[in-house]
Amino acid sequence: MEKFDISIDDIILENDAIITLYKTDVRTTQLLEKIGINVLSSRIMDETTVLLRPDELEILKAKAPFLISMAVSDLSEITKDNFEFIDDEVIRIDSPKNEPTIGVIDTLFDEKVYFSEWVEYTNMLDSEIPTSQNDYEHGTAVSSIIVDGPTFNPTLDDGCGKFKVKHFGVASGNSFNSFTILRNISEIIAQNRNIKVWNLSLGSKLNINPNFISPEAAILDKIQFENDVIFVIAGTNLSRGETETRAIGAPADSINSIVVNSVDINKKPSAYSRKGPVLSFFIKPDISYYGGDGSEPMKVCIPTGEALVKGTSFAAPWISRKLSYLIDILGLSRDIAKALLINSATGWDIEQNDPSLVGHGVVPKRIEDIVHCADDEIQFIIQGVSEKYDTYNYNIPVPLSKEKYPFIAKATLCYFPACSRNQGVDYTNTELDIKFGRLDGKKIKSINNNYQTEEFSHHTWEEDARKVFRKWDNVKHIREVYTGRNKELKAYHNPIWGLSLKTKERLEERFGEGLKFGIVITLKEINGVNRIDEFIKNAQLRGWLVNKIDVDARVDIFNVAEEEIEFE
Repeated sequence: MEKFDISIDDIILENDAIITLYKTDVRTTQLLEKIGINVLSSRIMDETTVLLRPDELEILKAKAPFLISMAVSDLSEITKDNFEFIDDEVIRIDSPKNEPTIGVIDTLFDEKVYFSEWVEYTNMLDSEIPTSQNDYEHGTAVSSIIVDGPTFNPTLDDGCGKFKVKHFGVASGNSFNSFTILRNISEIIAQNRNIKVWNLSLGSKLNINPNFISPEAAILDKIQFENDVIFVIAGTNLSRGETETRAIGAPADSINSIVVNSVDINKKPSAYSRKGPVLSFFIKPDISYYGGDGSEPMKVCIPTGEALVKGTSFAAPWISRKLSYLIDILGLSRDIAKALLINSATGWDIEQNDPSLVGHGVVPKRIEDIVHCADDEIQFIIQGVSEKYDTYNYNIPVPLSKEKYPFIAKATLCYFPACSRNQGVDYTNTELDIKFGRLDGKKIKSINNNYQTEEFSHHTWEEDARKVFRKWDNVKHIREVYTGRNKELKAYHNPIWGLSLKTKERLEERFGEGLKFGIVITLKEINGVNRIDEFIKNAQLRGWLVNKIDVDARVDIFNVAEEEIEFE
């Protein structure tokens, strides 16, 4: 403990404000009524979050300031993207068939564009709000990439095909009402449970708070904990004229979502990139992709035709396409799909770019480079459910060569924990601690030397556990570095490898029980030898049920399953 202090709320907000109160034993409506504030149920988001007018906030600050946990303005400006219009020949598209659907929550959509048959559109704005052409540009451009991006960006052809879109217009082109959008998103997800991947390319111009998660991000994290969905969120941009990078804006501080920043064609952070981390600890953005820049802008379709753009808003839809392919077509879980994307963005070399700008790395363009590995690599996935303190398997038969292991390894773990915004920096409620490596007796010699839970042998400071082993982070990537001089590893008396996941809880409620997880493990043969068949054979001899992910076969199964049958 460094100090014990009283927080003084000196924030001045001119517009309606989203207020988070400290949790008490009294209902929020009763609590506010006691101090003279009457609010309708439509202005209460959950048991501690409420929308107050400026005069109501002043009453609260005057009579009970100690109840205020956090306060943020309810009106945010959208980070701007640059549109340059070009004349080009008309593009045509076939009618949709059985393609998967991706959800888009954005500004309005123009139903006169050439691909409108692929988009089911719902306008969520109040009918009395006046709109202009500007309000339709951003949302239409985002959906154009999801539906047909490779057609007008052939250098970014990802091999994923085309996708249908269910587009919800929740904001105008300049600003958005956070409280209204939060209520809309909860309603949208509840009514569209068949859609697994949601693209959200809206972002605040304001910086995130270093001490607590934004209300927008907290709602998204809650939705993802409670529902089998995943959000892809743009990492937000600097404003035009800004040259010095600054913190990302809400809702890019969502921990469970995949947050995407932009890089140029040389995989360097784009000039307009904003940076993490979140709560001084969580790695955000998660990954990066191409979002266009001055020398090579992105082509999109807007109401007036084709346009050249740049921004993280246009990097995120490409990741949404890849996620939907992995989840909807290949049938992978969202945990595995997220882990595969992050794992594919990491190499075997030391990362040269700043992780606060690019996250774990840049995702490959082609979907084959995400689901396939090199000939000298063995890649496999493990998924399961955390039911006990220790979930483990001591039976991974990594191939031997002359009684040694000619491998280096990396592993990516992903899960979607419950989160508590009122805990400030202690935001995630559940921790899954991963150890993977050779087995020495019953002790795993983890590839990242993780000694957190070894009894009587090591004492780990919480600060070190967070910094070195990413304790409390819901994405963990551990790896060894390929130097070209790596030596084969010794095999112990029990020549197998082991994997251990230990579940730790912050609160009395056991949020980790039944928590699903996904792990992607890659082994690289340092001599360049292909040992995949030997690995599969050894695994089957030890009782493993090994299922190869045959991409072509799964695509065929998806196509057959989605065919419409007409009964005579």
